Amino acid sequence: MWEDPPADGQLGRERGEERRGEERRGEERRGERRGERRGEERRGTFLTDKFGRRHNYLRISLTEKCNLRCQYCMPEDGVKLTPRGQLLSTSEVLKLARLFVHEGVEKIRLTGGEPLIRPDVLDIISKLRTVEGLKTIAVTTNGINLARLLPKLKEAGVDLINISLDSLVPAKFEFIVRRKGFHKVMEGIDKAIEMGYNPVKVNCVIMRGLNEDELLDFVSLTETKPLEVRFIEYMPFDGNKWNFKKMVSYQEMLDCIRQQWPNLEKLQCGHTETAKTFKVPGFKGRVGFITSMSDHFCGSCNRLRITADGNLKVCLFGNSEVSLRDLLRSGASDEELLQIIGAAVGRKKKQHAGMVNISQMKNRPMILIGG
Repeated sequence: MWEDPPADGQLGRERGEERRGEERRGEERRGERRGERRGEERRGTFLTDKFGRRHNYLRISLTEKCNLRCQYCMPEDGVKLTPRGQLLSTSEVLKLARLFVHEGVEKIRLTGGEPLIRPDVLDIISKLRTVEGLKTIAVTTNGINLARLLPKLKEAGVDLINISLDSLVPAKFEFIVRRKGFHKVMEGIDKAIEMGYNPVKVNCVIMRGLNEDELLDFVSLTETKPLEVRFIEYMPFDGNKWNFKKMVSYQEMLDCIRQQWPNLEKLQCGHTETAKTFKVPGFKGRVGFITSMSDHFCGSCNRLRITADGNLKVCLFGNSEVSLRDLLRSGASDEELLQIIGAAVGRKKKQHAGMVNISQMKNRPMILIGG
């Protein structure tokens, strides 16, 4: 049965209500867009310091334990480990990771200690892989367990691998790391190449009187292998007996290499890269230098660190720390956490104190910071 059409007055009222409804919905959509824009504008502000450095790279230490005892990393008599209950749990690691990624972190590197000895490392990586906005997951390892775990690490989502190796001479390797395992590390490097990681980064801390005579041998590795061998200036941390005479500077290393390969060419690198990279023409790989002591790169630093016991360090060489673990366990909201994180980032200094002052400052041993 047909209904009579509405009277003109009723029709006008209905159309007026429709228009007002449309206007309300339009205003709501505009409000939502303004909120989204404000969120985007705010995103990253907590991780930007007063010098305009935006921190989009987070290093998380998963454990203080290690199966090596490297001279530059751990005091000879070891370290007092934090009780397990005071270390970040899996859920705490993931909560902090998500929070930092939401604020603009795009790359997370898992360190230690030795991260691959943490029993739930694969679970952590696979869950990190699901975090929206996280572009890169990297791992720094001593390589002892790498060959065995690498297929599962790749499946879980590891994009980049850094492997520590301080000597190509087995006996010297054992002296530096105070343990056996040279051939396992070399196997791990070869496995990473085989599985398509390119470049595989090899970290080598150069110490006078120990391994500076192997510089050319390490460069030769890059002739046929897709490696980036990164020579790291010896840095002072509690218990590693650092002194200026043991440090081999970037310029000294470069001069030594150029005597053998005078056509060594410098490569362009990103603004926030820590390594100054070079390549011998015709070689498959390249070499890099981490020049923290002789030529710092503080002005472009985009890195933050969380220690295994949950402390935020805004500078590797700074001794100021903030416990994110205690905040988490006290029930702090995300907003409260971000306010504390933002305040810590805001206090970050323009540059570190310089090698002499750093060597006299109290800081953690490297093993308790996390690379």
